[in-house]
Amino acid sequence: MNNITVSIVRSTTPEYEAVWQLREEILRKPLGMSLRNENLSMDAEDDIFVAKDGDKVIGCLMLHHVDGDTIKFRQMAVYNEWQGKQIGRLLMETAEAYAAGKGYKTISLHARKVVSGFYTALGYHTVGDEFFEVNIPHLLMKKHIANA
Repeated sequence: MNNITVSIVRSTTPEYEAVWQLREEILRKPLGMSLRNENLSMDAEDDIFVAKDGDKVIGCLMLHHVDGDTIKFRQMAVYNEWQGKQIGRLLMETAEAYAAGKGYKTISLHARKVVSGFYTALGYHTVGDEFFEVNIPHLLMKKHIANA
């Protein structure tokens, strides 16, 4: 983990292509889907956090402004070979600190049900009932954060 860095990129920066490829590989291909068939206009508005090993993007997390108090985390992905190595936790903790520093009080996210335990371990709680998104079960999860 010594070479792992986390930074913010935009949809207009060169790293965005690597973020797109990561999301395609981890979040869409296993479902028989493609980002090419989706409206990605929110990407231009989002703060996109990337975890990199040297120059290679290995994880990403997108932050979308909802309102003055709430930010939504979306499209979190980590390449399979990096899963279980604290990359997701590093992305989440960095993004949470950033959100708190910007004055947000609540983080919401749509967690794939199969990985909801990851978010629970980070202090998120389920709100409401299971629902389907991209044809698989999801849970709305939230966490209240203190302002930095």
